Amino acid sequence: MSGSPARVTIKDVAARAGVSKGAVSLAFNHKPGVSDATRERIFEAARQLGWAPSATARSLSNQRVDVVGLALCRPARLLGIEPFYMDFVSGIESVLVERSCSLLLRLVRDVDEEIAVHRDWWRGRMVAGAVLVDFRREDPRVPALQAIGLPAVAVGHPSLTGGFPAVWTDDATAVGEAVRYLAALGHRRIARVGGPAELGHSAIRAEAFRSTVRGLGLDEGRQVATGFDEEEGARATRSLLLSADRPTAIVYDNDIMAVAGAGVAAEMGLVVPDDLSLLAWDDSQLCRITHPTLSAMSHDVHHFGAEVARILFEVIDGTHTGPHQAPTPKLTPRGSTAPAPGYGRPA
Repeated sequence: MSGSPARVTIKDVAARAGVSKGAVSLAFNHKPGVSDATRERIFEAARQLGWAPSATARSLSNQRVDVVGLALCRPARLLGIEPFYMDFVSGIESVLVERSCSLLLRLVRDVDEEIAVHRDWWRGRMVAGAVLVDFRREDPRVPALQAIGLPAVAVGHPSLTGGFPAVWTDDATAVGEAVRYLAALGHRRIARVGGPAELGHSAIRAEAFRSTVRGLGLDEGRQVATGFDEEEGARATRSLLLSADRPTAIVYDNDIMAVAGAGVAAEMGLVVPDDLSLLAWDDSQLCRITHPTLSAMSHDVHHFGAEVARILFEVIDGTHTGPHQAPTPKLTPRGSTAPAPGYGRPA
């Protein structure tokens, strides 16, 4: 008698989930006939047993999957007001509509939930591929999703994305340009309000900020990590402006926090840009309708999203050839930046 373990079958999954084999088939073919709760129970049983529909079974299906997935670890409230992701998703959609495809968007609480969602999507043949965003150092999604063979494109620097095809912008160069511009205006105390420290692109920007400030011989710039929303941006700005070595310029990692920072400055009786210069990442309509208008690091987010979608289809079709670096964000000076107080003016 062979000592090898018996192969797990659809019958085993059905028994573990307490349903019929037909219900398992319906769940994994994403067809009506089972409730959401039952579908989730079936997927959980399959995960526990390490079972997925075979490649042969998949090939027998004539149903083409015309959906790509995007899971975001973002509060729903923030997603609704964050211009970056609205432009990014619209760029993806502009390519999907050309192929008569749809985007399956899911908000998740953490990385573990995101991995589980992608596993369910892929095993259930719900998506043809996925867009992965917000990479961390040693990101657990890389080994987990490569192991199941998920076709995906990673939005992030190749140093963060493992073997997934990457699309990214040169954030380090852009940060350096922003700091050098403010230094040329006479600012010596420059601060940065950044995103969550665990995000890879936040770490890249933080290191670029630190090295540029040191290289220019400026006062050591303070950096505050936040969660991207207006409340945290306002709180970080207030802490900086209440400090003894108050900065004369602040660089923000997104436009929402920069707008909130402008409100805090007004609340504290400071005039932008006479007393305080502000510079935002992710130029958007928000930057152009705020008074004064906000200087920003500009890039075409809609086009960036479209490029991500095009490369995902190359990955799915097996024609992708290598990583893709998008144009580096460029400085767009507007009304929120000016020479440092007293710089180049009569005493």
